[in-house]
Amino acid sequence: MVSIVSCGASDKDEPTPQTTTNKSFRGTWITSAASQALSSRDSIRAAVNVCDACGINNIFVVVWNQGRTFYPSALMKNTFGVEIASQYAGRDPLQEMIEEAHKKNIKVHAWFEYGFSTSYSQNGGLILQTKPTWAAKDQSGNLVVKNGFDWMNAFLPEVQQFMIDLVSEVVRNYDVDGVQGDDRMPALPSTAGYDDYTVNLYKQQHNGSSPPTDIKNTDWLNWRTAILTEFMGRLYSTVKGIKSSVTVSCAPSIYPWGRDEYLQDWPSWLKKGYVDLVIPQIYRYDISSYQSTLAQQVSYLDATTMSKFYPGLLLQNGTTNPTEDFLKNMIISNRGSGFTGESFWFFEGLKKFPAFFTLYKQGKL
Repeated sequence: MVSIVSCGASDKDEPTPQTTTNKSFRGTWITSAASQALSSRDSIRAAVNVCDACGINNIFVVVWNQGRTFYPSALMKNTFGVEIASQYAGRDPLQEMIEEAHKKNIKVHAWFEYGFSTSYSQNGGLILQTKPTWAAKDQSGNLVVKNGFDWMNAFLPEVQQFMIDLVSEVVRNYDVDGVQGDDRMPALPSTAGYDDYTVNLYKQQHNGSSPPTDIKNTDWLNWRTAILTEFMGRLYSTVKGIKSSVTVSCAPSIYPWGRDEYLQDWPSWLKKGYVDLVIPQIYRYDISSYQSTLAQQVSYLDATTMSKFYPGLLLQNGTTNPTEDFLKNMIISNRGSGFTGESFWFFEGLKKFPAFFTLYKQGKL
């Protein structure tokens, strides 16, 4: 069993089930990077115990990154010859998480972490080696790479359908409470859009004119952003058509930066009813920056969309954690802005603040 220090509970003795006094949304992300939470059934059980002891009632568990699924996927096996990420061969971490979390009345959301990114610094990895025509292209005709991430062409219908089919596979086969994209779905760096398909589509709709060379040209930016917004609508309707009770959420970059850099227009997703929940990544390192960014994001909400928004806040980044005062002040800021909950990036940080999360579980924060 992997040793995990919990918030007020031992991983050796399962805690007595407790009723969380605050029924608000309390989320965290569990990833395979910088964490052993998914390394075995025992470690998953221990991680769930930590979440339960800390008052977390929604877990966003990674199911897709580096061009691999973290569950046995018939779609991946049939299309790319690889059923599951090699470290999980013979297991089903998603099913294990669902079973363990549901015992604690914690909801599980399948988080498609890499979205339209195929790999990190692997020149497209398995996906683009197998499907080279799926590559996103910049003005020089090169593969779109941003911050080390390699990208598929999210404008290409075949690529869009693959991602919808991947999400649909999970919704059909698992008792998930939700599915989630993030800053990579729906998303695409604004350097993209210069592949043959997208250029020809733009010409068809613009009297033969080629796309602007200025990647931040307003019309060009809006045209590409609208394609991803339409994809979000298709994804939403597809998921709801399979199982209407499944929550469709996104954890996008903050707006408008996310639109300008990654073509993400989450205010439009909310306004059009294409998403049930938005959790922007308001990851800041001081309270002044956090408060100003939160206020900026709130300015894009109205009475209808306010209830579908929760802040995402930074609990751990590498070995960096906020001070406890900073953490408390972020929560105070959230409450003062009318939000009764939030989601924490990421799970490992929960274990660094036992006193804080004891109060958090009791609904005192």
